[in-house]
Amino acid sequence: MPKSSGLLKSQSDNKQSQFQEKWPNMKPVVLKLLRQQHVSRDEWQDLFWDVHLVTSWDDKGPMKIQKALEIEFDTFISGVKDEVLSHEDDSVLLKAYIKEWTKYFAQCYYLPLPFQAMETAMAGSKPTKKQADGNRVNTLMLSMWNTSIFTSIKDRLQTAAMKLLHSERQGDAFDSQLVVGVRESFVNLSTDTVNKLKIYQENFEQVYKHSAVEFYTSQASAYLNDNGIQNYMKYADEKLQEEEARAMRYLETRKGCTSVPNLMKECVDTLVKGYTTRIVAEAPSLIQNNEVPKLRLMYRLLNRLGQEGLEPLLQHLESFIKQSGLDDMKACVEIIVTDSEKYIEELLKLFTQYSKLVEEAFENDSRFLTSRDKAFREIVNETSIFKLELSSSIGKAGPSRVNPESKCPELLANYCDLLLRKTPMSRRLTSEEVEKKLKDVLLVLKYVQNKDVFMRYHKTHLTRRLILETSADSEMEENMVEWLREVGMPADYVNKLSRMFQDMKVSEDLNSTFKESRKSSGDTTNADLVNIKVLNAGAWSRSSERVPVTLPRELEDFIPDVEQFYRERHQGRKLHWHHILSNGVVAFQNQVGKFDLEVTTFQMAVLFAWNQRPLEKISFEDLRLATELMEPELRRTLWSLTAFAKMKRQVLLCEPPASSPRDFKPDSMFHINQEFALVKAGKVQKRGKVNLIGRLQLTTEKTKEEDNEGIIALRVLRTQEAIVKIMKMRKRITNAALQTELVEILKNMFIPPKKMIKEQIEWLIENKYMKRDDKNINTFTYLA
Repeated sequence: MPKSSGLLKSQSDNKQSQFQEKWPNMKPVVLKLLRQQHVSRDEWQDLFWDVHLVTSWDDKGPMKIQKALEIEFDTFISGVKDEVLSHEDDSVLLKAYIKEWTKYFAQCYYLPLPFQAMETAMAGSKPTKKQADGNRVNTLMLSMWNTSIFTSIKDRLQTAAMKLLHSERQGDAFDSQLVVGVRESFVNLSTDTVNKLKIYQENFEQVYKHSAVEFYTSQASAYLNDNGIQNYMKYADEKLQEEEARAMRYLETRKGCTSVPNLMKECVDTLVKGYTTRIVAEAPSLIQNNEVPKLRLMYRLLNRLGQEGLEPLLQHLESFIKQSGLDDMKACVEIIVTDSEKYIEELLKLFTQYSKLVEEAFENDSRFLTSRDKAFREIVNETSIFKLELSSSIGKAGPSRVNPESKCPELLANYCDLLLRKTPMSRRLTSEEVEKKLKDVLLVLKYVQNKDVFMRYHKTHLTRRLILETSADSEMEENMVEWLREVGMPADYVNKLSRMFQDMKVSEDLNSTFKESRKSSGDTTNADLVNIKVLNAGAWSRSSERVPVTLPRELEDFIPDVEQFYRERHQGRKLHWHHILSNGVVAFQNQVGKFDLEVTTFQMAVLFAWNQRPLEKISFEDLRLATELMEPELRRTLWSLTAFAKMKRQVLLCEPPASSPRDFKPDSMFHINQEFALVKAGKVQKRGKVNLIGRLQLTTEKTKEEDNEGIIALRVLRTQEAIVKIMKMRKRITNAALQTELVEILKNMFIPPKKMIKEQIEWLIENKYMKRDDKNINTFTYLA
């Protein structure tokens, strides 16, 4: 028994003596590591083994090792501190500190490695990854450096670093690694597991921002007073770029760190925000003088402030574009009002000019493109230069008068007609040039509010071109329809245009079949002289009104044959003859020579009154009885034959002479002009073809006002249709939401005025399509 007791006591003493036995061997290796002296492989491996033995055999071994390390670290750091603080010069102090810190921080990775066993023993369980990496010893090294040297020296470090930065801002050179080293020590010293940048952010970053703001606060105002605002903009831009590059070198830029953005915000506030009013005040003159480099500079500066900084510049740009655009248009008003080509070219010139300004000065920023678009939209829809008065007497379902609108869509349609019709303009252009100009039209059309007016006039011109076969390029015509579809024109409108082309192709086949059937039946009398166009009323007609007229016998005889032929092939369809859309060629002969006259059906009916009596005079009243034309149509037709603008010698002469169609009296006498002839270059031609149709009349509407009433009537129907569509889908909706959705639906055709919307809502309520909610008058309910 005594022997056994002595053995147990000996083992216990052995455990307690492990630290005292091994530490003398461990200490020299630790000191070598701290001093970055050479450590042999055996020493390195022995250190691992000794730590393992101490932590395994001595219960208090880990704590003893930690306390011993603290003593050695404190002794070592104290020596470093004395060495660093012995330097009075800031630059030398920085170099000394960074040198010592760099060596020490390197050992913060290597020195903890042999002490992983201690980490595990002190954790009391399976080590985590952080513990396995020697987190406790590493934290101890960093925290002791922080408390022993860094805390007492950090103010001098920051002050010295900021002095170097101050010198650099003034243009002096220095070793940039000194500031980088200081920053890295602030970054790497933190032992906070939540925010590893805490020490850096609370110290270095804050001092850095303060020094930058202080420097530019003192410099900026003086520079502005000495050099003026435009030179100051250049100065501010250069300094901001320099400061941003400097910040990327000296501040922390790891992912998630906001040091650089925070600094730049402070610098922008100091250099730009305080001077925004004076900078923006320069904008109008710079824009007016097209000083692109200075505007680009201004944009860069104000853009750093975000939307708040750019808003005044956006307003100046929009105001300038609108005003200068209107001034240019008014300066050319006498030309562009009468010449659609000049008008469109002026609009495109303005658009190109402003687009180039936005691209070069404002980098095609979407906000500036929006300002350009808003201003250009106002120019296009301006009514002070020329306006389209739309009025209506529709009654309850429509307003009696609406605000005047721009005549731009009508002029756009006229311009398209010049490009697509056989005109001197279309003949001198290549197909590529025509295509470009048509796409320019579509570009302008995007800004037009009353697109339905363009649609109406474009369809009218297309109808004339197709009926008179005056299209310069049939393929281009069809391409134009597809382009209209691509730019968002309403599908029903585009589909009707497509149907018009289909009808023309079907009519060609129908003509061929009709002529072949006449030949097969043995009747070839004048069959080749007739060209039938069967048009779908839904796609073509603007009016179902039919104008009575007595046709020449040669035409009248064909009508029953054509109707019989069509009925045999299309049962259930009915033909309506629209003579107002018809035209033809008649052979005309007088004392001068023989001419082919291209005429409307009405002109043909009038001229055939002289077919059997070419030398006689016929009164207005007798012509009315012979042709059965309504008086307004007869007056218009006779005027086209007695005062055709393009003819130097007219087909008919009137006695007494008239200055307008209204001057024709029932007893006014008309006779064939036996001296009628073509005159070219002052010489009389004895042969030739003469076009007396001009702009083919498509309806019997008597005045421009009546024509415009049709536009308003269609708008009323479209508005009613859209309201019902919305109500049917929503069932219940507020007034504000209804108006918003209504504008969204109709914006590709026209923007309905509030008065029209209100009147159509009241009309639909009155006619039981919808009703107001019993509890809220601003809410509507659909009535199925």
